[in-house]
Amino acid sequence: MSTRRLVAAPGNGSQTPEQDPSPYALGGTALATAPDRTATAAAPAAPEAAEPRAPQNPRDPRAPQDTACATEAADLELETARRRAAESGDPASLSMLGALLLRRGDLDGAERHLRAATAAGDRSAANNLGVLLHQRGYADEAAGWWRVAAVAGSAAAAHALGRYHRERGDEPAAEYWLRQSAESGHALGAYALADLLEHRSDVGAERWFRAAAERGHREAAYRLARILDGRSPRPPADDVCEGLAASLGPATRNRRISAGGGDTSVRELRAAAAGRQDGPAGEAEQWYRQAAARGHRRAALHLGTLLEGRGETQEAARWYLTSAKDGEPRAACALGFLLRDAGDTDSAAVWWRRAAQEGDGNAANALGALHADRGEPQQAERWYREALDAGDINGAYNLGLLCAEQGRTAQAEQWYRRAAYAGHREAANALAVLLMQGGDAAGAEPWFSKAAEAGSVDAAFNLGILYAGRGEEHLALEWYERAAAAGHTEAALQVAMAVLRDGGPGGTEEAERHLRVAVQGGSAEAAFRLGALLDRDDERGGESEQWYERAARQGHRRAQVRLGMLVAERGDTAGAAHWYREAAEAGSRNGAFNLGLLLAREGSEPEAAMWWTRAAEAGHGRAALRLALLAARRGDLSAGRQWCARAVELGPAEVAERAARLRDALQQELSA
Repeated sequence: MSTRRLVAAPGNGSQTPEQDPSPYALGGTALATAPDRTATAAAPAAPEAAEPRAPQNPRDPRAPQDTACATEAADLELETARRRAAESGDPASLSMLGALLLRRGDLDGAERHLRAATAAGDRSAANNLGVLLHQRGYADEAAGWWRVAAVAGSAAAAHALGRYHRERGDEPAAEYWLRQSAESGHALGAYALADLLEHRSDVGAERWFRAAAERGHREAAYRLARILDGRSPRPPADDVCEGLAASLGPATRNRRISAGGGDTSVRELRAAAAGRQDGPAGEAEQWYRQAAARGHRRAALHLGTLLEGRGETQEAARWYLTSAKDGEPRAACALGFLLRDAGDTDSAAVWWRRAAQEGDGNAANALGALHADRGEPQQAERWYREALDAGDINGAYNLGLLCAEQGRTAQAEQWYRRAAYAGHREAANALAVLLMQGGDAAGAEPWFSKAAEAGSVDAAFNLGILYAGRGEEHLALEWYERAAAAGHTEAALQVAMAVLRDGGPGGTEEAERHLRVAVQGGSAEAAFRLGALLDRDDERGGESEQWYERAARQGHRRAQVRLGMLVAERGDTAGAAHWYREAAEAGSRNGAFNLGLLLAREGSEPEAAMWWTRAAEAGHGRAALRLALLAARRGDLSAGRQWCARAVELGPAEVAERAARLRDALQQELSA
């Protein structure tokens, strides 16, 4: 995938802040947007008779001309309204004139006309008079006029009155008037009612969010999507660390954590989105799209995560870019991850830096990991500290990893402790590993336990190793089983080995199940043991070869030797020689011995002697006996006696017995 097709790095001036409109939309005109936040603070509202105008783009060269035209049109509209009101004295014309003056900020002129129209019974004028008084700071008097308009049927006034009561803590009155507004089809009234009900955990909130969203309210669409998205099944969270010491758990990967700790971090969003497409998630996507299309940056972020979870990275990148340009740092961070996954780390770094500078700890961690991978530890440490300062405890864990890599064990322990005390489970596991490596098993055990109880699979496996080392096999098996149930490859292998060792009814089937799990995780040892298990069953012995071969191709020496024996039984000398040689060159004494036998049969006795020598020197008794016999045939009685002595020392018993008889015979011959 071409990263250039995904998105370019940001340029200057690309960010457009998201605008928060007034919480009051009055009269018959509903505002086109609603606030992203859920706060209910009042703000001056636009009069109902005036239509909202599109914002001007300051970078558009036509903007001054368009502004001048708009101003001229507004002046003409005002002049026409003035003339109509003056000529007719019609309340509707007075109301319109008052609304226009209010829109232009002429509160004194507007109040006179609005009061005149209100006195004549115009409900829109009463509503807008409430707006005017609210702007002047007379909230209680404004509420009186909103009540007049609401009783007369103004949905916008009912909405404003409901907000007024909610701000003063009178939720029953707030719900009454907001419901009046919502049931009249007012989008902002429906949204405000839904917000109130959701605050009380009332299931009825969804209905009104939906009603407002269907009328184009973008925040309602976003919050409805969040409700639906919350019902979607989540996959289990991926483990974020895969072992921290060669002697405990899997080998150290130095894998850094770049995800934030909150439930709205980029990593959490991406993990939650993976695999969710149908049901509530499918409907949630529709509403995310509606809100995002109307400029809601968080909806664009969530839509991007859903699309990325389905593998639609091109469209996901577009929505991340839209959200990032609108000022959402998490979207900039997510875009960075997408670019990194596509191989464009330079562009990823640009977006991560932008997000990190806006306080996103997740992005700062990602930058730190990038610099660490590039061999720039000072820059890595700087960004990890930035992440920590931003409140992301993963920064402390990553600092611990960085110090451990550099051999700064004392500092690594300090950072691990800081993260562990803050509840970071993998830091607790890493701290325990560090303590174990220092010989403090007593200090390590509680940290392993804390990490394992918090869900660290590696810690559960390491606890198994700890208890097994003490001879507490029952406790060890319990933790191995717990780790194996979570998909830990080596733990599944240990469980299988324990089951086979203990025997019992059904043990073979259980062991096979665990071995297959471990094989799927890539364990060569599990593949070899699975082959050996099936090898015992005459009916399934043919299947064993495929598992031996799988392990052999992963470099498992015993599997290579066993596979060589199987192919040799079929008469495939070349295939057998190949696998014996692979094992022998990797240090297998059995492989070297068998290769020597094969070469001797083929008449290559000197090369056979070379491999037997290698096997004997590695402790293979049969190879030593073969060398003794070979030396005796050549007449080198002294060398023969030496190899006999070695064979007697190495065994096994039958080999030692034969070597002793040969040694005595050689000694007699030398004496004669």
